[in-house]
Amino acid sequence: MTRAVALSRHDPDAPSLWEQAAAGLILALLSGALLGPIFAPQQQETPVLRLIWPPVYLLILGLSGFRARRMAAAWPAFIPLLLMVALALASSLWSQAPEVTERRVLALGLTGVFAIYLGAVFRGVALPRMLTVTSLALGVGSLISVFVFPGFGIHHDVNAGMWRGVWYEKNQLGMLMSVGVIAAAALFAAPQEAKDRPLALAALGVCVLALLGSQSKTALIMALLGGGLVVFCGLIRRMGPVFGVISIWCLGVALGAGLWIWSEFSVQILALFGKDPSLTGRTEIWEAISRMAERKPWLGYGYSAFWLPSAEPMEWIRHETGWRVPSAHQGWLDLRAELGWAGVSLVGAVVALTAAAVLCRLPGLGRREGYWSLAWLAAFLLLSLSESVLLRHQDLPWTLFMALMARNLIPARAP
Repeated sequence: MTRAVALSRHDPDAPSLWEQAAAGLILALLSGALLGPIFAPQQQETPVLRLIWPPVYLLILGLSGFRARRMAAAWPAFIPLLLMVALALASSLWSQAPEVTERRVLALGLTGVFAIYLGAVFRGVALPRMLTVTSLALGVGSLISVFVFPGFGIHHDVNAGMWRGVWYEKNQLGMLMSVGVIAAAALFAAPQEAKDRPLALAALGVCVLALLGSQSKTALIMALLGGGLVVFCGLIRRMGPVFGVISIWCLGVALGAGLWIWSEFSVQILALFGKDPSLTGRTEIWEAISRMAERKPWLGYGYSAFWLPSAEPMEWIRHETGWRVPSAHQGWLDLRAELGWAGVSLVGAVVALTAAAVLCRLPGLGRREGYWSLAWLAAFLLLSLSESVLLRHQDLPWTLFMALMARNLIPARAP
């Protein structure tokens, strides 16, 4: 193992420093950091933000061409991507806003190519390491904005006092910091040289501090789930298969007990986390969207066409809920509204395929990467239950999911 790690350190095809910087910059842009709050503080449409993306897409194509051999070896990952892009593009035929659908499908395809590039080029622990560095940089920037520019980095509205860092709102900060916690935990757990551990510990400290300051409950649970899985898999590796079997059985019992407790005491549990039974009005939103989605159950209203400000569904849901809802705050429900049961079935099949690949490659790839794929898969699925992160055209969580899909579908002996 030591020899394998040493060889990977001296791999001439390993990502160069400029590639790592370019990939980190693209991920920061996909997270919505800094530029949006500066140029569009009210989250309005602005030409400035649109002009940023064409050079980014050219950079993605350049990176992919530079690593053409690695990208060709990742051909299995292109099949699910093409199927999802094809369905989204076909929805322009019945979309309420075909020009919006076509434009965003192009972005969906290009960010998907970037995700496959990440999975194909940043092998082993290289991807968690790059995510750790990126999250650390954004975390430090967020702490500076909180303590030096509090008018920018702290909420002063309904979420007064909660940190938002270099993003629009606290949940974005919390989500990115949970990405950093999971990546840093995987970097710390992976077989590596000792020089990576100070980096992992620094990132853990900064990301945990910013995460707690955001007070994002979903992000906190994501970090605990993902980081806990990394620790759990590491313990199984050290303690042996008997410990693993007993631990998994205990987890199964605990999960069953937890589901029963939730069914009986969900109101009290939500109160402990400062949430009302409607999940801050989300259950009302879900009911309204479900009724609207039943009008077009199989194909939906078109990719990225459901939540347009002037569209009929948006106006109807605003009438039902009493306020202008920005999204379903539930990934699967949003997907059903946009692409119907066809989209839900296709993305569900891709998620199931990815989960099977991650579990099959856990002893090999999982160990080398510090079990990052398993940890992020679990955190992403949890996030999809409370945020609209499935099949998004410019979205960090979906990009990282596609990256882990690619790295786990690439044949083990690919060049």
